[in-house]
Amino acid sequence: MSQFLAQTQDKPIDHGLARPIVIANPLACRSVYPPEHKALMAIERVAECEQWLSTWEHLRHTPTPLWSLPDLAHALGVTEIRLKDESTRSSIKSFKALGAPIALIRLILRLYSTQKFDPAALLTGRYRDDLHALTVISATDGNHGRALAAAAQSAGCRCLIVLPEHVSAEREQAIAIYGAEIIRVADNYDAAVAEAARLAAAHGWHVVSDTSYPEYEIIPRDVMQGYGIIVQEILDEIQASPDTQSAFTHVFLQGGVGALPAGILAHFWEFYGAQRPVGIIVEPVQADCLYQSARVGHAAHATGSVTSIMAGLACGDASPLAWKLLRGCADFFMTIEDSDAVACVRQLARGSQRDVPIVAGESGAAGLAGLQIICESAVLRAQIGLDSRSRVLVISSEGATAPQGYQAQIGESAASVLARQTAWLAKP
Repeated sequence: MSQFLAQTQDKPIDHGLARPIVIANPLACRSVYPPEHKALMAIERVAECEQWLSTWEHLRHTPTPLWSLPDLAHALGVTEIRLKDESTRSSIKSFKALGAPIALIRLILRLYSTQKFDPAALLTGRYRDDLHALTVISATDGNHGRALAAAAQSAGCRCLIVLPEHVSAEREQAIAIYGAEIIRVADNYDAAVAEAARLAAAHGWHVVSDTSYPEYEIIPRDVMQGYGIIVQEILDEIQASPDTQSAFTHVFLQGGVGALPAGILAHFWEFYGAQRPVGIIVEPVQADCLYQSARVGHAAHATGSVTSIMAGLACGDASPLAWKLLRGCADFFMTIEDSDAVACVRQLARGSQRDVPIVAGESGAAGLAGLQIICESAVLRAQIGLDSRSRVLVISSEGATAPQGYQAQIGESAASVLARQTAWLAKP
């Protein structure tokens, strides 16, 4: 695979479609995990993150399901597809429940270093009286803001969330129920990020964002560290051994600003070293900031409208911090249409005789949608080394975080899908 990457450089793969959707990353490498990356993402911090979150009432304290999808694997011509289901991670129904709370805890520990707070007690409200004057703020397309609002409410501090104009009223209400104050901007996510930074500077508030920008990397790093819990759960379940061939040949991950794929792929890289799996990043075609970053070799801006039904991926600017990691461990970048994600959401909801019905949001299904597109083309399969022996991991990063929108897309409620899931699990 590394030989192929060296040969292709940044040339888009010609698969016979009108637009290139896959690009190889010429900077990807198969070395041991670089020591300088340990300051950003390190396996040793995962246990600490887990312990600190162990008392939070909004979080599931057992691993989320790692479903096997044998019927889909057979249909796509691979040995195995495993799906990590983050819809059950918390009441927030998203992997974001691992990032924002950890970043908030670490921020509080830095700001109140003389107080000697117990990190594991911060989200129980024990220090509510000490934290009432603290105000945090962030921009969001939905899930990160919801997680931050819930964590801030638990800790006892004030929270403001800046929403882009395209975020639905349903997602806004899901954030507001945790006591956050909502601010709207008549523009996209990147404008909301800028507004959150402006307001924080003007009022002495603290930005807790999952994307980085110049002179703002510490908190986005803390967010990514929380995501390592996802990988560690997977490695524990499959009883993986380090420095051996990866249990998965390929990992398909949705992009956004890059925090999720950076956190996931960096963890695999550190664990498996040069034997890490092939990483493929999937984005909406109109919000392709990571795809463009791979083309130019540095964190870049998207070329499209930056609006998508995949709300969590509708990001215009790649996180420079996430790119520091992705440039070495993400092998391919690709784009998909909104309709590809919706079709995948419906397919997961249906299930099959051997595949459990799964509730996944449009952003959550993007990685699997990318895999399905690759499998439609013999050229693409060959180019990324996907064959009948491949073992693929995807992560459904969210459930029905906007239940009304979910039902409108698939014609069935999330509750109905979950009822069928329960029935499927109960069958002999």
